[in-house]
Amino acid sequence: MSAARVEDVEYLAELERKILWLATWTIHNANHLRPSTDGLKVGGHQASSASLATIMTALYLKALRPEDRVAVKPHASPVFHAIQYLFGRQTREKLENFRGYKGAQSYPSRTKDTDDVDFSTGSVGLGVAQTLFASLVQDYLTAKGLGHGPEGKMIALVGDAEMDEGNIFEALLEGWKHGLRNTWWIVDYNRQSLDAVVREGLWERFESIFRNFGWDVVILKYGRLQQAAFREPGGEALRRWIDACPNQLYSALTFQGGKAWRKRLMDEIGDQGDVTALIERRSDEELAQLMANLGGHDLPSLIDAFEKARAHDRPVCFIAYTIKGFGLPLAGHKDNHAGLMTPAQVEDLRARHHVRPGHEWERFEGLSIPPTQLDAFLKAVPFNTDGTRRHQAPQVAVPPVLDVPLQPTMSTQQGFGLLLNEIGKREDDFAAHIVTTSPDVTVSTNLGAWVNRRQLFAREELADTFKRERIPSTFNWEFSPKGQHMELGIAEMNLFIMLSALGLSHSLFGERLLPVGTLYDPFIERGLDALNYACYQDARFILAATPSGVTLAPEGGAHQSIATPLIGMAQDGLASFEPAFVDELAVILRFAFDHAQREDGGSTYLRLSTRTIEQPRRTMDAALAEDIVKGGYWLRRPGPNAQVVVAYAGALAPEAIEAVGLIAEDRRDVGLLAVTSADRLHAGWTAAQRVREDGEYGARAHVETLLDAVPPGCAVISVVDGHPATLGWLGSVHGHRSRALGVERFGQTGTLQDLYRHYGIDAQGIARAAQAMTPGRPIRHLRAVG
Repeated sequence: MSAARVEDVEYLAELERKILWLATWTIHNANHLRPSTDGLKVGGHQASSASLATIMTALYLKALRPEDRVAVKPHASPVFHAIQYLFGRQTREKLENFRGYKGAQSYPSRTKDTDDVDFSTGSVGLGVAQTLFASLVQDYLTAKGLGHGPEGKMIALVGDAEMDEGNIFEALLEGWKHGLRNTWWIVDYNRQSLDAVVREGLWERFESIFRNFGWDVVILKYGRLQQAAFREPGGEALRRWIDACPNQLYSALTFQGGKAWRKRLMDEIGDQGDVTALIERRSDEELAQLMANLGGHDLPSLIDAFEKARAHDRPVCFIAYTIKGFGLPLAGHKDNHAGLMTPAQVEDLRARHHVRPGHEWERFEGLSIPPTQLDAFLKAVPFNTDGTRRHQAPQVAVPPVLDVPLQPTMSTQQGFGLLLNEIGKREDDFAAHIVTTSPDVTVSTNLGAWVNRRQLFAREELADTFKRERIPSTFNWEFSPKGQHMELGIAEMNLFIMLSALGLSHSLFGERLLPVGTLYDPFIERGLDALNYACYQDARFILAATPSGVTLAPEGGAHQSIATPLIGMAQDGLASFEPAFVDELAVILRFAFDHAQREDGGSTYLRLSTRTIEQPRRTMDAALAEDIVKGGYWLRRPGPNAQVVVAYAGALAPEAIEAVGLIAEDRRDVGLLAVTSADRLHAGWTAAQRVREDGEYGARAHVETLLDAVPPGCAVISVVDGHPATLGWLGSVHGHRSRALGVERFGQTGTLQDLYRHYGIDAQGIARAAQAMTPGRPIRHLRAVG
C-alpha cells in the first residue's frame, strides 16, 4: 500500500468513528433526550446502522463518483444522514429531529429528505431492484446518445435478510435478459434478520444465484488482521474453524467478547501448539478485535474491491461479511435489530470516542487528526466535488391536440392503441422521448401498432425471426438500440419499478423521458407496493390499465377488478381517470404527458376497457376539454324540476344513457353526469374545503359547480364498474340523497349483460334504484327483479 493510501485509510478510519458516533447519537437523542409527547418508541436501528458504517465510509468517502447512484439499506439511514452531515448537506436541526416532524427521515427519501437521496428506500427490497432498472434506463439513454456525463454505477446496499424479498429475484431475471451493466449490489452479510439468525450456507446460495445470472461475485470475508493471522503458524487451523463456525455461535461469541472467544477457541482447537500460541499472543481485547475483523469492516479490503470493480462494467455482487452492531455493545446479540443502547452504554461509548458533554454534534469532536485537515480531506472526496447530482431537464413540448381516427363504435383500449400509433408516426421530440413498457401483455393492451413503428429496445440488434423466415405475422418484433419499447417478463413488480426508474430519468441522468406502461387492470394489485414506491419517489409516468371492471367476465372473478378505482383515488402522486369515450381519452392522454413534466404534476393512471361502445358525434371545444380534465361534465344537464340525476364513470355509459331514457319517460328534467375522474373531482372538493377553512370562503371546486345545477330535493344515483364507494360521496357535496351502485364481490363467469344484471348496474338496475329513491309514479318498462 502506498504512503498516500495509508494516509487515506487513516483519515477514513477516523471519520468512520465519527460517522458511527453521529448515527448512534442521533438515534439516542431521538429516543432518550428529545421530549416525547405521545409516549411511543421512536426507534432507529442502531445495530443495523453500525454494520454498514465501514462499507458506507469506504463508498461515500473514497469509491463513489458524482455520477454514481446509491440505494441505501433502509435501516442504515442514520449512517447516511451522518455522512451527509459531514459533507455539509445535512443540518444539525434535521438530525436532532430524526424521525420527528420534518426531521431527517426514518428511511432515506428523495422527496422528504433534503440531503441528496438518490433512491427512496423503506419498503424492503424495492430500492435494491430500483438500481437494476435505473442501470437499464442509463443503458437506454447511452444507446441513444442521450444523458449527461460519464456512466455511473447504480449501487444498492442490501441487508442480507432483504434477499428474502421475491421482487429482487424477479428483477435479477430481467437484468439478465437485458444484459445488465454497471450495477453493484453490496450485501451486508451480518447474518441476522429482524427475528433470527440467518440460515447456514446462505452466502453459497447467493453466490450461485448471482453467478448463474452473469454477475461477478466478490466475497469479502476476512479483514487484514485475520489475513495476517492466517499467515502465522496455526493460522490455517483458525481459518478452518472460522469457516465452519455456525452463524448463531459466531454472533453469540461476538456479543460475549474476548474471554468467550478465548475459551471456545482453546477448547476446540487450542491443543495444536501453533494455534495455542497464536491465541495466547493476543490479549482478550486483541482477540475480540481479530475475530471481528471481517471483510465488511476492513477499509483497505473494501477500497481495493471497489476500485477493481470500477475498472469494468459487469454487474457485481459483493458479499461483505459484517457484524450487526459492530463497534457497539449490542454487537452480535440476536435481539439487537430494534434494540436501543441504554444511557449508560451511550456514556461508555462517549468515553471511548472522547466526546465531551455538550459537544456531541460537532463534526470532528474527539478525533485525533486536526479538524482543518479532516475538513480539507472531505472537500476533496470525489463524491463531494461541486456539481449538480440532481439534474434539471427541459420540458418536452406536447402537441395541443392528440389526433385519433374515431370510429362509430370503439373501446377506450382500442382508442389508446390508435392514439399511440398516431404518435408513433410523428418525427419530433415528443414521439422520440416516449418509451413504453409492459409485462408480457404488449399486444393484448394494444401497444402492438406502436411497437411495430418504434421497435423494441436492446443494446444490440436482433432481427425478427418470423419476418426473416417470411412467416406472415401481424407484429414486427425487431430489437435495436433505436427501439422505444422495453419488453418485460410477466412480473408486475418489475413493471412498476421500471416505470419508477424511467420516470426519474430527468433527475438521475439529465434527460427527460415520457414513460407509458400497460398492464391488465386486475393485476395492479400484484405490484401495488412497487407502484406506491414509484409514486413516493415522485417518479413521473403514465399507466394504462386494461381491461378493467368485469370486462373479463368469461374468465371469472379472479380477473375482474373491483378495488382499482379506489386505489387510483387513494394513491398519492397518481391522477386517476376512467374515460368512457375515445375523444375524452385523447384529451386526458394529452394532459397526462404534460402533467408528468410539471413541477407540481405527477403520474397518471388510465382505467380503460375493452368494451366497444357507441361514440358521440361532437366537437371537442376548449371548455369541454377543460371539464374532462377536471373530472366531469354534464352529458345531459338537469332541469329545475329534476328528481333524479345519474352519474356514471367509464364503460357503463350506455347503461347510464339507457337508464336516463327509461327514467325520463316518467320523471322530468333527469340529468346525466359523465365522471371522467372521480379522483380529480374528489381531490378538488377536499382541496376547496381546506382553502375555505383557511379563510378563503369563496373557493369553489369543480364538482361543487357541477352539482349547483341539481335541485336540493333531487336524488343522485351513481354507477361504476368497480366499488360503489368510488362515486358514493357525490351526495355529500351538497347534501343530496344518494344511492351508489357498483361491484362489491368477486364476479362469476358469464356475459357482460349477465354480470351487469347480477350486480344491478344495468339500465334496469339503475332505473330500479331511481324508483326506490323517488317513490310515486312507477317507471314504465321496468322489469320485475328476478
